[in-house]
Amino acid sequence: MNNKRVFKRIVQMLLILMALFLLTITTSYTYHQIQLSKEENRFTPFGKMVEVNDHKMHVYIEGKGKETLVFMSGGGTSAPVLDFKSLYSLLSDKYKIAVVEKAGYGFSDITDVNRDIETILQETREALLKSGVEGPYILFPHSMSGIEALYWAQIYPDEVKAIVGLDMAVPAAYEDYAINMPMVHLSALAAKIGITRWIPDLSESDAMKYGNLTEEEKELYRVIFYRRTVTKNMINEVKNIKANAKKVETLEIPNVPILLFSSNGQGTGWDKDTWLDFQKDFISKYKDGEFIKLDCAHYIHDVEFKRIADESEKFIESSNF
Repeated sequence: MNNKRVFKRIVQMLLILMALFLLTITTSYTYHQIQLSKEENRFTPFGKMVEVNDHKMHVYIEGKGKETLVFMSGGGTSAPVLDFKSLYSLLSDKYKIAVVEKAGYGFSDITDVNRDIETILQETREALLKSGVEGPYILFPHSMSGIEALYWAQIYPDEVKAIVGLDMAVPAAYEDYAINMPMVHLSALAAKIGITRWIPDLSESDAMKYGNLTEEEKELYRVIFYRRTVTKNMINEVKNIKANAKKVETLEIPNVPILLFSSNGQGTGWDKDTWLDFQKDFISKYKDGEFIKLDCAHYIHDVEFKRIADESEKFIESSNF
């Protein structure tokens, strides 16, 4: 008899816990949807929206100049245009800059289109041309976009004048890369049901903490963050990254000038020494490659933007394009 009572009590407690869990999830999701609706009027692109591959992509353009600098965001960066602002605002008085927001990022549409490297690159190139931004370009890739930038220079060398790597990833980094897909999908679920709203620190990016964004821009970053966190495009990029990196690895290194800024390894997912070894081994293959180590975390362009702007300008002006 006592055993039955104990079992019954356990079942009751489990049912109560399950009910509380479902209530919490439902409340979070409902609140999230209400807030998304309230924020809708602030989710307004301030660049150009162009039709590419049956979906719309956002391209932001600023400044004028003989050289065109194309900023390419790292994987999972919710708001690339705002993420790069602290850096490109220091360069747009002398150069034309363009930030392409890939599918699933920023103001660009979320799509079901495959994220193999050929498709990603083709969409980037087409978005630029449809925005009136013609090459050749100087590429400024951050993190995972380093793979796309290298592939671009390999396949279309006439379109790439140089590469300025912003702690960019290189193919070797992904050879033994262990992808924790269950955690990726769990993060996507948390974003979808609005759990991210209950943890304010998640939306406080390095661009907001260390960059020169205005209060209005910081608020816009949050609005975008709650719409563009671990989107299905970002998930598909992660699924494809090892294969994409392998394609780049099998081709010859591009014959373009390259300046590589490296972080101290913090926030990369690799330990400090391993990350630096990837960077140094890569740049050693270039006869005239330049390497600058910065003592800051992965989003270097949000922290050391002044030095990066100065060194990038020196590099561009001293290069024989």
